[in-house]
Amino acid sequence: MSFNKLSDIESREVIKGFKAKFVHTEHVTLAFWEIEAGSELPEHHHIHEQISNMISGKFELTMEGETHVMEPGKTAIIKPDVPHSGRAITDCEILDIFSPVREDYK
Repeated sequence: MSFNKLSDIESREVIKGFKAKFVHTEHVTLAFWEIEAGSELPEHHHIHEQISNMISGKFELTMEGETHVMEPGKTAIIKPDVPHSGRAITDCEILDIFSPVREDYK
């Protein structure tokens, strides 16, 4: 068992405007994102199942040809290998959960 304090975890900028703090277990990765307004997430896909939970702000998420505005309290489930992209309408905070572990975020 371990306990973590987010304020003790170093933030990393993964792409321009997207900074995150990562917590990894044996089976999942949690990514606590802080995203600057106007930042764009290029279309991509990965082997991981992903659940995105909007904490604050507004984020435009496009998946399978449909665009949704994510606001606090909304979640999105992204299946493995499904292309998706996005754009921060405002400054945002998003919690992403990935399974299996995102080795590229370690």
